Amino acid sequence: MRLLVLVATLGLCLAQHNPNTKPDRTSIVHLFEWRWADIAEECERFLAPNGFGGVQISPPSESITLSNPWRPWWERYQPISYKLCSRSGTEDELRDMVTRCNNVGVYIYVDAVINHMCGSSGGEGTHSSCGTYFNADKKDFPSVPYTWWDFNDGKCKTGSGNIENYNDINQVRDCRLVSLLDLALEKDYVRGKVAEFMNTLIDIGIAGFRVDACKHMWPGDLEAVYGKLKNLNTKWFPKGSKPFIYQEVIDLGGEAITAHDYYGLGRVTEFKYSAKLGTVIRKWNGEKMAYLRNWGEGWGFMPSDKALVFVDNHDNQRGHGAGGPSILTFWDPRMYKMATGFMLAHPYGVTRVMSSFRWQRHIVNGKDENDWMGPPSYSDGTTKPVPINPDSTCGDDWVCEHRWRQIKNMVIFRNVVNGQPLSNWWDNESNQVAYGRGDRGFIVFNNDDWYMDVTLNTGLPVGTYCDVISGQKEGGRCTGKQITVGGDRRARFQISNTDEDPFVAIHADSKL
Repeated sequence: MRLLVLVATLGLCLAQHNPNTKPDRTSIVHLFEWRWADIAEECERFLAPNGFGGVQISPPSESITLSNPWRPWWERYQPISYKLCSRSGTEDELRDMVTRCNNVGVYIYVDAVINHMCGSSGGEGTHSSCGTYFNADKKDFPSVPYTWWDFNDGKCKTGSGNIENYNDINQVRDCRLVSLLDLALEKDYVRGKVAEFMNTLIDIGIAGFRVDACKHMWPGDLEAVYGKLKNLNTKWFPKGSKPFIYQEVIDLGGEAITAHDYYGLGRVTEFKYSAKLGTVIRKWNGEKMAYLRNWGEGWGFMPSDKALVFVDNHDNQRGHGAGGPSILTFWDPRMYKMATGFMLAHPYGVTRVMSSFRWQRHIVNGKDENDWMGPPSYSDGTTKPVPINPDSTCGDDWVCEHRWRQIKNMVIFRNVVNGQPLSNWWDNESNQVAYGRGDRGFIVFNNDDWYMDVTLNTGLPVGTYCDVISGQKEGGRCTGKQITVGGDRRARFQISNTDEDPFVAIHADSKL
């Protein structure tokens, strides 16, 4: 009997590592702070036609609201109930979005905040996205309901009630993260309420969860919650499909809690990936792209089948979370596109692309004083829609990196080469590198300060291919560079160090 239980549990865990995307769609995009109505449109008009597998959405649960008009983005990470009412839209709009995106094969992953409720200084009142009453000072959240009994304050042994030492496992998991009221997830009642919230979303049709702040929850408590989750809605997913789980665990080394503690429960965010890749692309500390030959586990990262990876996320692009100044973002577009191209061409991990909004930066002593700023909003604090310009970019300070031609085309590249091994690595022992993905794709980078002119074995069949970075294949012709692969599978690559985008990518579907 114990063996049967073990096998069943193992099957459950392994299933929750599967992103549930369609077989020919391999990447997720985080449409950070987008409204549900805009996401529904984006699934239909852009994401599905360009092979995106899914969308990570901002937390949909009711949260605190702060001063207008500049409501901070982190409001969304301070829930006061599990009502599906946020500044992204109503529950009806959420349901419509999930249905419309699912119907075109683009699945939804919910950013689930289950470690805590809002901060204890939230006070009494109706300052929330739906107007629901709560009193954070008394730990009273009647719409769940949660009371003082459902929080961890009695277990925390620090004077402040907050985490004071990240090498003390008990503090990290039982005390408050920056004054946020820490839920007592060892209690069956709390586990049940969290699972009820997540199951409501599963019933609506979502494909999985990005679980926030997992380092601050005991793995056993998370296992108990995940064990209560339903299978996915069979209207869109095969019978018996489990929700995809990817867990935010910031582990750069040097702390008592490691990402390894969470491998058995689902995938884990590999924060070392963005920190190290940024350092290499920036050429800091003597790092060179040639060193990326053994990228992945060879750099001390978690196993590929456990990892979810990204160049930046909503936290570290603002200097929060992990990685520091090495993190590449849309503020450094040339290097950012190279890093994202490298990530999407490389087989390591499940990839997530960031889609951001601009804010008014104000750097003081190396810190951005405006890193709190929320999404583009009207004077009453409501989020603006995402306008699409004639050239397919976005307006009104929505950055939409996922719509940049180079990034969109590399999402397609990853789909085309899916399942193929990394092959035909080449480097000049400096910052010019190239590699293939079997006989399906090949990518070349020139991150040196001089011109590149090399002939390389691509592994691709003979023919003329359109570079999908400088342009793409349209109507039987190339809008950018053409690359000719000879009968020996070799091709000449000429890339100037002054090119807008000093890299070239070709794949089977870009062949004329």
